[in-house]
Formats: sequence, C-alpha cells, structure tokens
Amino acid sequence: MATKPPTGDPVQDAPQVTPPKHAAAGLPAIGHTLRIAQQQMGLARTARTLLKVNQKDGFDCPGCAWPEGDKRHTAEFCENGAKAVAEEATLRRVTPEFFAAHPLADLATRSGYWLGQQGRITQPMYLPEGGDRYEAVSWERAFAIIAEELTALGSPDEALFYTSGRTSNEAAFLFQLFAREFGTNNLPDCSNMCHESSGSALTETIGIGKGSVSLEDLHQAELIIVAGQNPGTNHPRMLSALEQAKAAGAKIISVNPLPEAGLERFKNPQTPLGMLRGTALNDLFLQIRIGGDQALFRLLNKLVIETEGATDEAFIREHTHGYEHLAAAAKEADWDETLTATGLTRPEIERALAMILASKRTIVCWAMGLTQHKHSVATIREVVNLLLLRGDIGRPGAGVCPVRGHSNVQGDRTMGIFERPAPAFLDALDKEFGITSPRGHGYDVVRSIQAMRDGRAKVLFAMGGNFVGATPDTDVTEAAIRRTALTVHVSTKLNRSHAVTGRRALILPTLGRTDKDVQATGRQFVTVEDSMGMVHASRGNLAPASPHLLSEPAIVARMARAVLGPASATPWEEFERDYATVRDRISRVVPGFEDFNARAARPEGFRLPHAPRDERRFPTKTGRANFTAAPVEYPRVPQGRLLLQTLRSHDQYNTTIYGLDDRYRGITGGRRVVMVNPADAAELGLADGSYTDLVGEWKDGVERRAPGFRVVHYPTARGCAAAYYPETNVLVPLDSTADTSNTPASKSVVVRFEPA
Repeated sequence: MATKPPTGDPVQDAPQVTPPKHAAAGLPAIGHTLRIAQQQMGLARTARTLLKVNQKDGFDCPGCAWPEGDKRHTAEFCENGAKAVAEEATLRRVTPEFFAAHPLADLATRSGYWLGQQGRITQPMYLPEGGDRYEAVSWERAFAIIAEELTALGSPDEALFYTSGRTSNEAAFLFQLFAREFGTNNLPDCSNMCHESSGSALTETIGIGKGSVSLEDLHQAELIIVAGQNPGTNHPRMLSALEQAKAAGAKIISVNPLPEAGLERFKNPQTPLGMLRGTALNDLFLQIRIGGDQALFRLLNKLVIETEGATDEAFIREHTHGYEHLAAAAKEADWDETLTATGLTRPEIERALAMILASKRTIVCWAMGLTQHKHSVATIREVVNLLLLRGDIGRPGAGVCPVRGHSNVQGDRTMGIFERPAPAFLDALDKEFGITSPRGHGYDVVRSIQAMRDGRAKVLFAMGGNFVGATPDTDVTEAAIRRTALTVHVSTKLNRSHAVTGRRALILPTLGRTDKDVQATGRQFVTVEDSMGMVHASRGNLAPASPHLLSEPAIVARMARAVLGPASATPWEEFERDYATVRDRISRVVPGFEDFNARAARPEGFRLPHAPRDERRFPTKTGRANFTAAPVEYPRVPQGRLLLQTLRSHDQYNTTIYGLDDRYRGITGGRRVVMVNPADAAELGLADGSYTDLVGEWKDGVERRAPGFRVVHYPTARGCAAAYYPETNVLVPLDSTADTSNTPASKSVVVRFEPA
C-alpha cells in the first residue's frame, strides 16, 4: 500500500556524509525506484503505471527530454523518471480540507520537499484579497476572476504568461495563441533559465536553435565530449546510449568541475552483467574550473588550425563563413592563460586534442554547466567552431547535442512559446486565425521579474512549473510577485509558488501525463518533442486524481472564452472537445508539422526537419554556418572567495525534491550542504562538518545570504564550490545574466564564507 505523506518537515540539521560513489545505476537504483514507487502508488499501481512509461502506446515520462529508440525495453525508464511518475501518479491527495487546515502563513514555512509530498491537488482553489488561506472555488468563478483582472489591465503587456516544459504541444500552441490574441508576447518560459544560451548560439552559428544529432548518431560517434553535464542524475537514460557508443568503439571525454559517478561507470540495470560489473565510460576526465570552458575550446581550436590536415577544408570552403576571423582570434590563444582559466594541465589538454584529431565523427553534448554563465553564448559558439573546423555538422555520428532538461521544453518553443517570435511565425498564425499578433518583443523570465518588481506587470499566469523556486534572487523575486494583483498556477501538486502570491491567487488543478484525458469527442492524446526533434504521442492510462480536474488545453480554451468573449472568432470550444482540431491548425502554422494528425498516429512518431543535419544547409543571415570569435572570458575570483555553482541532488528533478539524499555524492539526510575542495577549505579555515553562511558578492553591493550550510570536503575543482538549488537561488543576482540570452548566471556565483 501507498504510505501517508509526512505531517511535519523532516529535520535537516545534520546531514550524513560518506565518500562519493564511482558508479551509477545498478541494483541500488532499482531498489530506490521500487521503494519510492511503492510509497507513492502501492505495488499494483506501480506495475500498471511504470510499464507504460515511454512506451509507444503509453505516456511520455514527465521528467527529462531524452529520446527513445525504436526498440523499447519493457522497463523504458530510469530511476529519476520513475520518481517523477510516482509523484504524479501518487494516491495522496490535497483536498480543500487540507487548505482549511494549513493557512498561507503555514505553507510559506514549509520546505519544497514537504509541499510536494502532500499529493495531487483535487479542486480549484482561490485565495481572496485579504484572505489567510485558500478556499474551494468553482471553475466558472475561477475563470471569471481571471477575466476580471486581465480585462482591467491598462495594457495586455501588464500580463505575463509563463510556461513550464511539461506542457504538451497542443496546450502550448493554444496558450501562445491566447496570449497573442489577447495582445502580448509576454511568454516567458523555463527555457529562459536553462538552454536559452544554446538556442541563441546555435541560431547564430548554424541557423536553428536545436541540436543536430539523433540517438543513432550517438551510437555511431567516434568521440563524444560531455561538457557541463551530469547525465547520471539529470538524464540517466543517456548512459545507455553512451554505453552503446563505447561498445562500438567510441571514446568519451567529460569536462566538468565535479567528478560524476555516472560518467565513471554505468551499471546498466537492464542486463545482469551490467548490474554486476558495469561499463567504464570516461576515457578522459577534464576537471575544469567553473567557467573555463570557452578558454579550453578556444585553445583546442587554435591547435586544430595549427595541425596540418586537421581541418576539413572542403567543408569550410563550401559551407562556412568567417573562418579567417576565427583563425586570427585563435592565434592569440595563450597556453598560460588557458591553464589559469581552466585549472587543467598541458598534458591533459594535449591528450584531449589527440582524441579530437583521431576522431572522424565527434559529438559535443552539454547542459547547464555551459549555459548559465555571463559568457555562455560565446562558450557554445566556441564549441560550434570546433565542430565546424572538423566538418562535424551534417554527417552521421557527429554534431551538436544540447541535452534538454524537461520533457517538452523544446516542443513548447517550437509551438511558439517565445517572447521574441519570428515574424514568419506570427504571419502564419495571423493568417490562420484572422488575428493581428503584437510584433513588439515581450518579457523573458528575468525581465518579467523586473516588470513585476517595478509595477509594470500585474498578473502572472503560470502554466505548470514552480516559478518562485526556479528563478534567481529569491528575495527580490518573491517581493516582486507579492506586488501583483493576481497569480494563477496551473498545477498538479503543491510547490513554493503557491505560498508566494499576488493580492489574489488561484490554483487550477490539471491532468498529468499519467492521467486519461477524455473530452466530449472521446479519449484524447497529446504530443511532445524530445531533445532530438522527434515528435510522438502521449496517452495517460490512469483515472484522473479527481473528477474536478481539467486538462491544460481545456483550461486555456475556457480561459480564452471567458477573457476574449464572443468577439473572438477562434473556435476555443471545438479545440477543447477534440485535440485533433488543434493539431490541424498547428500543421498549417508550424513548419515541419504538415499532416500532423496522421504522422502523430504512427507508433514511432516522426522527426522534424533540421536543415544543417539533413542537407548541410544553414539558414543563417549569411546562408552558411558561421564561425565566431568573441573575446575569451572566464570568472576572476577575489582572494578568500570561491566560485559557486548551483546544481541538483540525485533526489531531485528541477525544483521537485523527491528526498533528502544525494546518493552518488555520498550525502544523506539533508540538502543544506556546500561542497568545497579540501585544499580550499584548509586555506579558508572551513573544517569538514562545520557550518557556514554563504554570502554572495555582486557589483550592486547587496548582501545575499544563504545561512546554515554544512561544509563537505569534496573533490571539486580548486577555487570552486557547489550547493543545491533552489536553496541557493537567493545568492544569484537578478541582473547577473548571460550576454545575449539573458539566462541567469547560476553557475558563476562569487561567495564568501561566514560562521553560521
């Protein structure tokens, strides 16, 4: 049987620390998966649910966006995917009686872990102005409240429509359509905080802001560079692809400030031998200092250019622009400065170069370790430079692979969830629906917070996610949200955002991926796009957690009817009744989705076109792939300070906290820990097991403090530290962002340590 939720927050004052692990998955992962699933769902529901995850006739995992191959395992999920499913398919319920017993002031004191453990929200809830707790409200009244606030705004641009990466293609398309028919491009999304830097860099250099590889390419690669990514925790099913590539002879280089168990050895739980022995993945581990990646790739590019016969001259001549500019800049790359920026040794870099030169097919994968710095866009452009020099875009087994973190975050952007939409997209949308979309750019996440802070935005509507928990500068963000007139969250479960509200607030409970979706015309399915551009259907198999839930498309459609009224010619009611009608419209607006309904019905789904991959055609301003040559940057840290990166624990997915352990790093029973290299700790007088306050330092002079962290001596790169978010988001200044992409620089936080 499933267990009851915790009644009180667990004590986290004394986390236990053991040496970090050197292998991922295996029997411990199976045991942990089954234990969590049983606690949330019970045994029978666990079997019925997990056997449908990522299957062709099942539902897409609500966790990461890693793709599935054509041949599926019976258990086509990882440990963290199973945790995500268990939390959504839980038998625990948050009813109106729960809210009656827990006023807002009480919810505000609770941890994210405790809130998430309470279960699925069963009814729409309303916090009236001046009220101290949420109360049940009808759907009709909820939409009327939204209409009251939105129609009272002085401008549509005073509303913000945020999207989480869980949202389906159909819901996302309707959401952006509503926002634009309402009159705003204020469509911030979670991508603004993660892979916006990737999209910015790739759009400029190859003409499309997505990765260029398929799962089959990974299996065919001769060299895979994994930079700024921890697949063992964040994308565990990627380890199977790396294992298959290794079996075919590939080499793997990992570039990261921390050693990660998943890249040391993978114990594949799908095979007996894999569980017992596992596969060593890393051939070379470059333990780089935080933010030193651009300097590393610039020097590697210089060395490639200087090596006779190492560049693909025909590819450069026929398909690229700007080679001479890069060559001149690369010539200035300096060994001494690079060693300072990276913390690496000359032999390590030379070994990496030898592996690059020996490879005829190279893929570079990356995640937040590259995207959340001031110079992230320049860093990713430098990665692209390396691949262009070698002709490694547009051929099998080679290319760029930004690994997305949420299951449909890429699809949401494809559907038009973007504050800076392309004119061609808006033209197609307007033609299809007979509307006039606004052309001015809207607010991204950071600018949305600034607008709320400054009184320029008065309504925040969040389609999923945990806006408060995911965003930087926690104190500033929470104060900004409290200035709004109305906050609305479409949610399956509780999180911190429900406790930080505008003058009025609504919680609109929705169906999850695991839930059956039955509308007036019968059972529906939705679609998602994975990290490699494959689109496929997702069908839940469980009875909804409550009869009072609405699907995300239904919520958008009913809100649109309440807000826009009879003046709207858009058939919102039809869209709610039958999602196939939504897909018909998408097929006429979004390139690559022609004949959408028929192709979505295929069990394997379909792949979206990608001109650089498919044709070696680069739809950039120059019509070619662009070399770039930004000045090399890396963080300079004052004496007595360290550079902090915020990261996830293994018991965590984005801001959802499944438990208080980080098994691979040897940390159990608590999350307020800071990992520091023992040599740095000795210099700073930080004893292992001592407690310290983390104090951020930024040019605005504002003190940002995260109190009461246990010091853990850990093999991080020298000069670097690491701690979990969202607890350390308070240290990330709102104005500390990446150039061009405006992504919060959550991996480059200068901190000092003060006694707790």
